[in-house]
Amino acid sequence: MAHAAVRPLPGITKGDIIMFKLHRLLAGAIACVVPLCALAQDYPAKPIKLIVGYAPGGFTDVAARMIATDLQKRIGQTVVVENKAGATGTIGADAVAKSAPDGYTLLLAHQNSNAVAPALFPKLPYDVVKDFTPIALVANTPLLMIVNPSVSAKDPASFIALAKKEKGALRFASSGSGSSQHIGAAMFMLATQTEMNHIPYKGSAQALNDLLSGQVELNFDSPPPTLQFIKAGKLRALAITSAKRSPLLPDVPTMAEAGLPGFEFTQWFGVVGPAGMPAPVVKRLNEAINAGLASPEMKEKLAALGATPMGGTPEEFARTIKADTLRFAKLVNEAKIKLD
Repeated sequence: MAHAAVRPLPGITKGDIIMFKLHRLLAGAIACVVPLCALAQDYPAKPIKLIVGYAPGGFTDVAARMIATDLQKRIGQTVVVENKAGATGTIGADAVAKSAPDGYTLLLAHQNSNAVAPALFPKLPYDVVKDFTPIALVANTPLLMIVNPSVSAKDPASFIALAKKEKGALRFASSGSGSSQHIGAAMFMLATQTEMNHIPYKGSAQALNDLLSGQVELNFDSPPPTLQFIKAGKLRALAITSAKRSPLLPDVPTMAEAGLPGFEFTQWFGVVGPAGMPAPVVKRLNEAINAGLASPEMKEKLAALGATPMGGTPEEFARTIKADTLRFAKLVNEAKIKLD
């Protein structure tokens, strides 16, 4: 049976119907925006979780706790650090990428998980650009080329000679395959045409323990966890990967000074959240983090760890992430870095 055509009610034109539909769409859009506005006005109304993709003890963890302590003073809400270690920081990063974009779950991102990972993990469960909201770049730190005192080498040149003599027998530790320590050592092997045996761990603390005990000969590690052991003579620093010497270790030469011109490598740390965070929440967090980084207290704490405070806008941080993703893709390919 044929159905009768639906006719508009008398006095209602097609234009009226179109306007009615537009009003409904606008009302729906407003209904979606209002909760976000309310969220931004009330933020933060409950504790904030700051995820760290590494085990306690490494610089990422230390920096996260410093940021959390300072941030909660400035925004009037508790900031809890939670460690989700594994897979070079990608487990923690993935957890944040899949969390609600309300500003209550954040990540202290490391360039490993948020710039290097795409070149190493073919099936990375997140997109470092599309799945995160950059908030603020926090700091960067160089790496130290460190050996156990049982190693006869006293400088990079003598270590290179030893590595060539041992032909792959020397072992270097890292906090995980694809980590900054792994990349630093891979860069070194590429630049010096040497080979060493990679021993990956689940975090910097475990790698450092085995370096101290002599289970491995070498590690490229950040200054914070290693300074006390270097000054106590329990470890020996051969060089630093920054462009200039560190005031904390003025006698340790740069890699360029040690005979490897152009060898420079630093790692960055920054706060990000899931994609789609409300702009007012991002602004609030960015301003609070920048204020902390500008404070004499935070500058002093970071300097004591051999780190340089960064700060800046979310847009600047986003550009850093995009540029480094391309840079590390090229480096991983050239150095033939593989996941063990």
